[in-house]
Amino acid sequence: MVLAVELPFLNELVALFLVSVGIAYLCYRLNLVPIVGFLIAGVIIGPNALALVPDQELVDILAEIGVILLLFTIGIEFSLEKLNRIRKAIVIGGGFQVAVTTLVVVGLLSFFEVSLNTSIYTGFLVALSSTAIVLGLFAQRKETDTPTGQLSLAVLIFQDLAIVLMVLLVPILAGQSESGYDIFWILGKAALLIFGVIVLARRVVPWILEKVAKTRSQELFLLTVVAFCFGTVALSSMANVSLALGAFLAGLVVSESEFSEQALSEILPLRTIFNAVFFVSVGMLLDLSYVLEYPLLLLGIAVFVILLKLIITSAGLLTLGYPVRIAAASGLALAQIGEFSFVLERAGRAAGMSPAGMGELGSQIFIAVSVLLMIGTPFMLNAGPRLGELLSRTPLNKLGEDAKGKQTEYKQNLEDHVIIIGYGPAGRHLEQVLHETGIPYVVIEMNPDSVEEMRENDIPAIYGDAGRFHILEKAGIDKAKMLVIATNDPSASPRIIRIARHHNPTLQIVVRTRYLSDVDQLENLGADNVIPEEMETTVRIFSQVLGAYMVPQYEIDDHIQTLRAHDYEIMRGSVQEAHLMVLQGLDEEGLHTRGVVVREGAPVVGKTLQELQLRNKYNLTVLAVKRDDKTIGNPVGDFKLHPGDRLVMVGLAERFSECAALFRVPREG
Repeated sequence: MVLAVELPFLNELVALFLVSVGIAYLCYRLNLVPIVGFLIAGVIIGPNALALVPDQELVDILAEIGVILLLFTIGIEFSLEKLNRIRKAIVIGGGFQVAVTTLVVVGLLSFFEVSLNTSIYTGFLVALSSTAIVLGLFAQRKETDTPTGQLSLAVLIFQDLAIVLMVLLVPILAGQSESGYDIFWILGKAALLIFGVIVLARRVVPWILEKVAKTRSQELFLLTVVAFCFGTVALSSMANVSLALGAFLAGLVVSESEFSEQALSEILPLRTIFNAVFFVSVGMLLDLSYVLEYPLLLLGIAVFVILLKLIITSAGLLTLGYPVRIAAASGLALAQIGEFSFVLERAGRAAGMSPAGMGELGSQIFIAVSVLLMIGTPFMLNAGPRLGELLSRTPLNKLGEDAKGKQTEYKQNLEDHVIIIGYGPAGRHLEQVLHETGIPYVVIEMNPDSVEEMRENDIPAIYGDAGRFHILEKAGIDKAKMLVIATNDPSASPRIIRIARHHNPTLQIVVRTRYLSDVDQLENLGADNVIPEEMETTVRIFSQVLGAYMVPQYEIDDHIQTLRAHDYEIMRGSVQEAHLMVLQGLDEEGLHTRGVVVREGAPVVGKTLQELQLRNKYNLTVLAVKRDDKTIGNPVGDFKLHPGDRLVMVGLAERFSECAALFRVPREG
């Protein structure tokens, strides 16, 4: 007879995961991040609600593992090379946000006679935002590479680095270190650990990972990565240094290896499991009786935190010269209290500290407000762009421009040039090609660091928001031949198209977008060519597969042309003439040739070429007209223009500017 072995905590684990799965699924259906579900699940199963997990000992242990894996993966993702472009936003924007938020909280608590050390500790708790929720939401919305996403990332990176120092300072703030010697000894051990781990890792870790990777055993690779993670954490524990620091260092060292992406992919499933436990454990700490007893107080503190972090974060980014539209959206996205604040609260509780020195009441207020703000983060992220647009119509819009005003004073006399909006990977590649082929161009970019980089390399650049006419005017929108929107900010494209199309109806506008579903909307706004990444990826895969089976290149080209003509409609309505290609036209005639669309409501609709007198009045010659699938070369004088016609004309840039009113569609209202 086999006796059943009783497994401690089994019932608690089953309840934890079953409820977590159910609530997380519900959040998924409601389009909320799973972390919110884990927090709610913790509240439900905790000792203060259904009490399905009366003993938190195992949960606390698993939560600590979750913290270690969270910091380890953040260390892996922390790449100096990738983040070099936003270094100023990290140091200045992030540093400003953490320092000023802490100082404001300290100043406020001083009026209530809270001790300085406790006030600093409370300021640290408030200063931190949720890396997991914010970056998860940006990734879910595919907006990580947008200006708002990049600036939010920069501030979060500084906070993630600051938490390591904050945890080290908790024993000091709690009075457990009685002299300056103790402080220097703790910081010194941390510095020695950092130095030792990095030196050893440069020699040992890459070699070990390479040998393990060559076995092609995923199990062995995962085991090695986990062993290195917890081995480094154990070393930090032996040195009486924060476990968080050890975990972050382990990840940072792995990030410098060529196997970092594989290591991250192996560890992510483990992180997901233990992080779920971590957020559930946070929810379990919440006592609903406090929420019912102090609802107005909790709501008031939550609103205060949102306003405080919105104002301070936005102000820090404005000092770097970013437009208020972007700064405010980033500020609202970060206006919550993050998961690392719970890590810090746990460390403070162990050292006998509590938020604002209020004991259990302070801890419960902190937990309740944090959970409330985390649940509200998706809604704040959605409201960020609308708030930014609203503030951009106020005098606050001048703050970002004044901070970098000298950058917008770019003087140029370009004509028949290309305006590139955005200096990300797509913008950089286009700039290089235009430079090498001698086509005139100017770049508009909102990242001050990128503008500074371009100016150092003698690239004509303008700092500013291309969604404002003043900036487009500086770029010579009235005489430009093409405008290429290569930015990663999807909310900005419609506004830029409207302004550019109204002020230069003869402009050819090329727009990059993510999805095929955006094509019709952007074309209706006035874009000539919309290039969706979604479909372009399909085209590249299509081409590679056919090529691998030795299909002749001319057949592949025919298939791709058919694909684009039917499913991928960006070529719809374009004139198949060489002088309309983006990178052609080095001769004088090519530079002065444009394709102009006749749009519904424009004065030219229903007029003949003879009535318009384009040659006599403006010295413009119509070379061809594309109507539906027909191309009419050298149209006669009685040729009447219809909406949707595309005219191929040649003439000087100033002549196109003079005749703009003929092709301009009057604005509604």
